[in-house]
Amino acid sequence: MKRSAESNSAAAKNREDEIQQILAILHKWGIHTLGQLVALDKEQLGARLGPEAVRMWERANGQSNRPLRLVRPSESFEENFEFENEIKTAEPLLFMLRRFLEQLAVRLSGIYLVAKELTLRITFANPPAVRQDGFAAANRQRYERVFKIPQSTNDVDLLFRMLQTHLENFKSEHPIIAVSLQAHPIKPNSQQFGLFETTLRNPNQLSETLARLTALLGVDRVGTPVLDETHRPDAFHIEPFCWHAVESAVPGGDPSDALRTAHTTIALRRFRPAASASVFLSENIPAHLRSTNVNGKVAKQRGPYLGSGNWWAETAWARSEWDLQLENGVFLRCHQSPPSLRSGVASVEKWEVDGIYD
Repeated sequence: MKRSAESNSAAAKNREDEIQQILAILHKWGIHTLGQLVALDKEQLGARLGPEAVRMWERANGQSNRPLRLVRPSESFEENFEFENEIKTAEPLLFMLRRFLEQLAVRLSGIYLVAKELTLRITFANPPAVRQDGFAAANRQRYERVFKIPQSTNDVDLLFRMLQTHLENFKSEHPIIAVSLQAHPIKPNSQQFGLFETTLRNPNQLSETLARLTALLGVDRVGTPVLDETHRPDAFHIEPFCWHAVESAVPGGDPSDALRTAHTTIALRRFRPAASASVFLSENIPAHLRSTNVNGKVAKQRGPYLGSGNWWAETAWARSEWDLQLENGVFLRCHQSPPSLRSGVASVEKWEVDGIYD
């Protein structure tokens, strides 16, 4: 794109230089007006000065065609309203928002589009600040929130519930003087799923449920857990929930028993939280384990498997893991946390059972 723009600008500059040269020659010929230019013979002018001179002659005679291209301005789907009096409750605001949604739905449906996003803007009337000359200065504050619609739609009731759910827990110290709502249009989705693909039955209902849970529990407690890039067990963070179509576990062409043979590795049944344990060591090797869930003499062991991280921060961690087999046939995983120094007081080593292997 950058190279194309440079070539276009170079071509325009060369054409301008050519026109200036033609005008200089015409002036030497004594041609100073359009009438004098029109009086010249078109073919002889083109033979002497080239095609650019012919185009100049045609424009002077009104014979050049310059089509007018119609460019439609981009349509804005936005509704706004300024209240005559400052409002302090949500009822007038919700009334105007529902009216906005009805108007936007009619406009979008008329051109076969649906809304994929909604942008809510609320303007507050802050206490006026006093200027140096003693007069009050206008001071306004604006709140803006973008609502992602899981499945693009023009359903007024559904969109209104989404806005109402958000405003139920919305608080402001200052009254509202204006509100605007903007819809971002998109063509309706037309997607055909495969035989072994699944989708949500009602994505908008799921989004409404998640919005209510977020308002009740907080943003950092609702979403999809994602593992952190660390070797520390159970280290994760929460990301906003996003649904993707999931294919069947049986790929095309595979035998029907693929589901039974897909997972052949042993599974660890984790304890949440890890169970505290007392471990008797013999030459620094676990010999006997006792906890609330399992206890017994150790028959076989593998380890220790050392792990540590974040040594440069306050969240530094270190642990040594052991895989143990007890005499009663139970396979388990446990770990030992080294003593840490907190507030100048050294703690003791701690053993915990992470889980039992199935």
